[in-house]
Amino acid sequence: MRRFHRPRPLSTRPSVSVVIPCYNYGRYLPQAVAGALDQSGVDVDVLIVDDASTDDSADIARSLAAADPRVQVLVHEQNAGHIRTYNDGLALARGDYVTLVSADDVLMPDALTRAAALMEHHRSVGLVYGYARSFTDELPTGPTRTRSWSVWAGRDWLATAARQGRCFLASPEAVMRREALEQTDGYDPRLPHSADFDMWLRTAVHWDVGRVDGPIQAAYRVHAANMHLTEYSGWLTDLRERRRTFDILFDERAPEVAEVQALKPYAMRALATEAMRRGREVAHGDSATVIDHLRFAAETHLAIRHTRAWSRAWAEAVEGRAPEPGPWARATGKVRHHLRWRFERRYGT
Repeated sequence: MRRFHRPRPLSTRPSVSVVIPCYNYGRYLPQAVAGALDQSGVDVDVLIVDDASTDDSADIARSLAAADPRVQVLVHEQNAGHIRTYNDGLALARGDYVTLVSADDVLMPDALTRAAALMEHHRSVGLVYGYARSFTDELPTGPTRTRSWSVWAGRDWLATAARQGRCFLASPEAVMRREALEQTDGYDPRLPHSADFDMWLRTAVHWDVGRVDGPIQAAYRVHAANMHLTEYSGWLTDLRERRRTFDILFDERAPEVAEVQALKPYAMRALATEAMRRGREVAHGDSATVIDHLRFAAETHLAIRHTRAWSRAWAEAVEGRAPEPGPWARATGKVRHHLRWRFERRYGT
């Protein structure tokens, strides 16, 4: 159950640790560090973890540290990969609250102030997020006033994520209470695509979840080198990784929590249903692509094979006549996506 609360100012001065992992993103580091430090009412420390970059990232990081004592640098001698880089940085975090912001993303002014205030006033909340706006070159602008605070019982928020089969966070807007972070074992190397989603889900098993409603909390940079556009691109890859994340949640994170276990069929059905829809959207009449998505749907939620929609789509694809969405289907898809975006922008789920 979500409860709305009136925002309240900080009455203390908490500390926040910002971990900035970096690999060949030296050109973005000054903006990322500046955004992290542009926070009032909280004591911020920044740790840049350079994963043996082959560009000038380490030199830029050291120059930023030399210019501001709040900035520290850890440089890997050998490339360790992004999960190890995240965990190395988080292991050194000592703030009351902790956030991990990729070097190409940017925290908005006072985003940490707003997140910390919510958790200072709601001690049961272990994770706070907000709206993360995508951008390419110019930082986004928008309202700065906090309209409200949303607070969910953690397992209610988890149930919503499971029933929709997806994550509501982009990542740079997420701030965790350090005690909640320490209850996890860090980012799971088995989940290179969705370790952050796994972190949010298992946190919600034990902690409440909050959201800062209204302002842009972080800016997520979209560019050709984004990991989700390179190593882990494609809807089917994303669906498979989400399924694995939920499998680990149900099988390992909370195997004895009946309330969590009851969500498994809903999560699998949501993923299967989305696979059917995505297959048609991205196939553009290619039957092999449709079949791949339909097979994933059937593997994920066996009962979907008995639905009329799955049977019809399978028959059309096998016969090589997978339909390409017409103008009406494309238009309604855009409207559905826009309405979904507006709802999630306002309410966070």
